[in-house]
Amino acid sequence: MNIIIVLAIILAICMLIIGGKKGLRSFIALFLNFIVVIVLLFFMNVPQFNPILLTFIACIVVSIINLFYINEVNPMTKIAFVSTLATTGFLVVLIWLFTKSSLIQGFGEEETEELSMMSLHIGLDFQQIVISVIIMSTIGAITDAAIAIASPMREMLTLHPEATRKQLFDFGMHIGRDIIGTSANTLFFAFFGSYLALLIWFNDLSYSLGEIVNSKIFSSELITICCAGIGVTLVIPITAFIASYFLKDTKEETHLS
Repeated sequence: MNIIIVLAIILAICMLIIGGKKGLRSFIALFLNFIVVIVLLFFMNVPQFNPILLTFIACIVVSIINLFYINEVNPMTKIAFVSTLATTGFLVVLIWLFTKSSLIQGFGEEETEELSMMSLHIGLDFQQIVISVIIMSTIGAITDAAIAIASPMREMLTLHPEATRKQLFDFGMHIGRDIIGTSANTLFFAFFGSYLALLIWFNDLSYSLGEIVNSKIFSSELITICCAGIGVTLVIPITAFIASYFLKDTKEETHLS
């Protein structure tokens, strides 16, 4: 526990020195998001509540914290917020279709020994739980991509107020193409970094490549990565489109007034 406190203090100092007040807000936002997740887990244990709806509400709260609390309320964060909600709403439907057909809910064969002494009749829909897990895994990457597109587009219009909507949209897409590769690689290596022990375990069990790919644990994580990648990719044109119209209209109204 002492190590965690020391690391948290070092992180807070680094974020404060490098990021200033915004860095301090970012550090506080980490704990606020942690509280949101804890509250989400608490309400998920209540059978009367729909886990997917609760997760979507939690994503809204997380987006508000990450966008409006850290970066304050401005046109840039408003665009990123709307883009995040639109992308997340589309992903909920997409994830529901994929998880329903892939049957990745529940536990894998490798976990049956540890769970043999426990009851699985907990009164919760495992398919809804796995959808909630995937949604929460994607919200951070989607929010980051949305703000990464909206912020430079705002600066672009400030420096070049004569730019047309199409030019703004093309500029946002150009930035988006640059961050797609890095975002996809971040998600990919985050998976292998977190589940390296699992892959070693598969190797000890002498799993073939086909058995690894078709195992429920591996498939669920790979589907999570793919859904997160789809979300990061889709939020780019959505943010660029919304920003090109919203920022241009705001600029024109400012000139008229």
